[in-house]
Amino acid sequence: MAILDLDTDAETIASRLSDPTTMLVVCLCAEWCGTCREYRAMFETLARSHPAACFVWIDVETHSEFVDELDVENFPTILIEDGVATRFFGTVLPQPRIVERMLEEFSNDGGALGGLKLRKALAAA
Repeated sequence: MAILDLDTDAETIASRLSDPTTMLVVCLCAEWCGTCREYRAMFETLARSHPAACFVWIDVETHSEFVDELDVENFPTILIEDGVATRFFGTVLPQPRIVERMLEEFSNDGGALGGLKLRKALAAA
């Protein structure tokens, strides 16, 4: 499945996240960020490789109502949540294999790491 965008796919995102088994993978970026623009194609490839996960691209300036409390300072910032917990939240190098490894690990690991940061807001969008 392709990357979803809040501007055009809010209903699809909410529908996908209504299933608590769906992994949420969000890239928090800014339109002006050259690294983010380069990373988008790689993030798209990851999304197509993991169709069971919900991949969302969020411009932090356009959608500040969702991310202001997260204090995103560097790009790209990746957020990965399952139905129970935030599994990862941080800046990553624009190398898709890093996120790929995390997704593989989190898919096989049932333990919780922290409270949800974004899933509830996006599910209600």
